[in-house]
Amino acid sequence: MTSSTTHYDVIVIGLGGMGSAAAYHLASRNQRVLGLEKFTPAHSLGSSHGGSRIIRQSYFEDPAYVPLLLRAYELWEQLARDSEREVYRLTGGLFIGPPDCLTVAGSLRASRQWDLPHELLDGRDVAARFPNFTPAAGDVALYEDKAGFARPEMTVQAHIDLAELTGAELHFGEPVLDWSETAGGGVRVSTERGSYTAGQLVICPGAWAPQLLAEFGIPITIERQVLYWLDPVGGTAPFVDHPIFIDENARGEQIYGFPAIDGPRGGVKVAFFRKGTVCTPETIDRTVSDQEIAEMRGRAAELLPALDGTCVHSATCMYSNTPDEHFVIARHPDSANVTVACGFSGHGFKFVPVVGEILADLAIDGATGHPISLFDPKRLVTT
Repeated sequence: MTSSTTHYDVIVIGLGGMGSAAAYHLASRNQRVLGLEKFTPAHSLGSSHGGSRIIRQSYFEDPAYVPLLLRAYELWEQLARDSEREVYRLTGGLFIGPPDCLTVAGSLRASRQWDLPHELLDGRDVAARFPNFTPAAGDVALYEDKAGFARPEMTVQAHIDLAELTGAELHFGEPVLDWSETAGGGVRVSTERGSYTAGQLVICPGAWAPQLLAEFGIPITIERQVLYWLDPVGGTAPFVDHPIFIDENARGEQIYGFPAIDGPRGGVKVAFFRKGTVCTPETIDRTVSDQEIAEMRGRAAELLPALDGTCVHSATCMYSNTPDEHFVIARHPDSANVTVACGFSGHGFKFVPVVGEILADLAIDGATGHPISLFDPKRLVTT
């Protein structure tokens, strides 16, 4: 779609999870929005793909995230209603490990601080209520009824479709070459197809943050991660009505997984959490080795013996990690016309709807009522 004008209220660079949500929230507030994406809609080359992402409220990373999660849940429901798509599903969630591990103790701390409904289960309780699981001796679990999963590709496409319905102009297959501030106080963005100006710029670069945001000086490391779909011994039926889970063993190694949501031959998706290798979007190895598959099968089968089956599918994605694994969401320190969202460190997708709302606040009003001080990039920049 080509517009007769090249000036907009806001230009959004990157239309993955965060950028598509920002484009929608901006357009829904009557902003003239241009979105620019170098790939196709809801593509599988970045971080917003793989069929499912865990959503949860008992947040072991930091209780400070919980208010954002409560708002995100409201917006997940709104997105499902407005798009008429099952962009998320609540399945319940088990967070398993030794009582003092981050997965359990951190989830419990957040639940108690914010008075979130939860249950504490010992290993026998887990095995009795969820017979697919065989927790290690001494392990306990926190069960959260409101945990579940979001569908990343469906979510991105829903935000894209709603953004266009509310007037946004979205260009795909149009890489951004550079951006700069204009003399009149706005911004100019150049692509292979042309030049566009706007009053405000929102940059959601995902794994391309180190290239697009070099002048920020924000340290972000890109990591290759692998997703696996294992065919359970005995079939997927026992895994259909099943909670999402995160399990931490005595070595501090975390794995996570989902119900069987892709049909009888679709397997059960599992993955290691933060067991990646450093890469760039240009150098990532998209081939998954037999050794990697064997390691995943062995670790998953420790917790769910039926998952010692064949791997029916695998895929790679990228984490964009900050040193403290917290996000970066802020106005550019030297420009009131530029807002950045990046460094989501492997746990950002559940926040997509509320990050879109926050980015719209920052671009339009210069501030947001949401608590985002944790995400100030000044904490990461050394002078």
